[in-house]
Amino acid sequence: MHYGESLGAEFLDIRVQRLHDSRIVARNDIIEVMRLSSARGAGIRVLVNGVWGFASTSSLDKETLKEAIKNAVSMAKGAQSLVRRRTVLAEVDIVEDKVTARVEIDPQNVPPEEKVEYVLEVNKNILDFDKRIKSAQSSYGDARIHQIYASSEGAYIEQEKVYVFFSSDAAAIENGIRASAREYYGSTKGYSIVKEHPPDEFAKILGERLQKQLIAKTPRGGAFPVIIAPRVIGLWTQEAFGHLSESYLAFSGAVTIQKIGQKVASELVTIIDDGTLPDGFGTFAYDDEGVKTQKTVVVKEGILVSFLYDREMAKAFEMMLRQRAPNVLEYFNVKPTGNARAENYRVNPIIRMRNTYIAPGDNSVDELFEDITFGYYLVAPLGGQANIDGTFQGGIQEAYEIVNRDIGDPVRNVSFSGNTLETLMKIDGVAKDFEIRAGACGKGQAAYVGLGGPHVRVKELVLGGGV
Repeated sequence: MHYGESLGAEFLDIRVQRLHDSRIVARNDIIEVMRLSSARGAGIRVLVNGVWGFASTSSLDKETLKEAIKNAVSMAKGAQSLVRRRTVLAEVDIVEDKVTARVEIDPQNVPPEEKVEYVLEVNKNILDFDKRIKSAQSSYGDARIHQIYASSEGAYIEQEKVYVFFSSDAAAIENGIRASAREYYGSTKGYSIVKEHPPDEFAKILGERLQKQLIAKTPRGGAFPVIIAPRVIGLWTQEAFGHLSESYLAFSGAVTIQKIGQKVASELVTIIDDGTLPDGFGTFAYDDEGVKTQKTVVVKEGILVSFLYDREMAKAFEMMLRQRAPNVLEYFNVKPTGNARAENYRVNPIIRMRNTYIAPGDNSVDELFEDITFGYYLVAPLGGQANIDGTFQGGIQEAYEIVNRDIGDPVRNVSFSGNTLETLMKIDGVAKDFEIRAGACGKGQAAYVGLGGPHVRVKELVLGGGV
């Protein structure tokens, strides 16, 4: 730390990591990927006159670390004339702590052959479920991460994280109709999550979904009332609104920058990004800046009350609002939220979501179906994307008609689109139930996240017959 300061850095932090992971991928009865790997290294950030520099190294000897610090400082000094906005960091509690992973079965202690057997058995059960199913691809992954975070401010945090993730994709065909389905799960409690998903039960979910698609009708095009199940509302909330709540995107001109402290959703809607949720796939103790994670309310009863911050953007928003709208600071949060996350030591931490969801409401699920003479029930997502102007589009792999308040025939190849804030305003029912699922988010760096919420009713959503 002192070496970096002697070179001109006013702030320096380092993340030292040991990574152990395995990945197995099988297509039908053939193993395509079998990988066990370990790595270690350090990522070093420095702040010189308000400009960041970053360097990483896979060697942890003293001289190599000093060289990496020197390179990071040189990078920051070289960018001085190119950077217009100088970084100031928000103050945070300086912590010394040690956090160990609490796992029921450590995946590192499970023999590789047991993992391979599970993957192949899932594929076999999928293919045996129905002769019309022609392909099955399953992927197992686990990771154990041990990280030490230290900063020139005096923070020192040791933290362990363990992840297990499994997914399967399958395809079926009959009379020219092609159907595809995907199912997955993940956990931070270790390999016990695999034991909770026997191959035959897991395969049954995919098989029945494919069977329904093969007999399903195509949906009508147009705007209809919809009931959105937890898995779909979780992915939609994360993709369509969650990214708009990441403060650096808002600062860069996302539609939410004009909505600070204003109504952006129905008063029935509270949106939370929570790093403390038990067994959430986006749960951890401290982020990659040493900031303690927390439960962050982003939208409270329809009002935008916070963004998701790292230390830099929290201070940037505080300074901006103190200058332009100081009264907003009475009810709009500008303190760091613990959302700085890096995929590994090789890259800088950036603002990422954790476990993102709409909070449960007061309705029963059955009450949401009342008064719908015709609409759609969206159960399982296929994917989606959103833009910073607030527009979104996505697909659904499992959906049904709603006819006279009852769930009707299945429909296939459902697509949906619209404007995020307009859709949030049209939510007129939020159920008491709640489900959170594991997921992974891209955006240049991969991050494990949790997605979910309750059943939600939207007055109208534009649907189509293709994805």
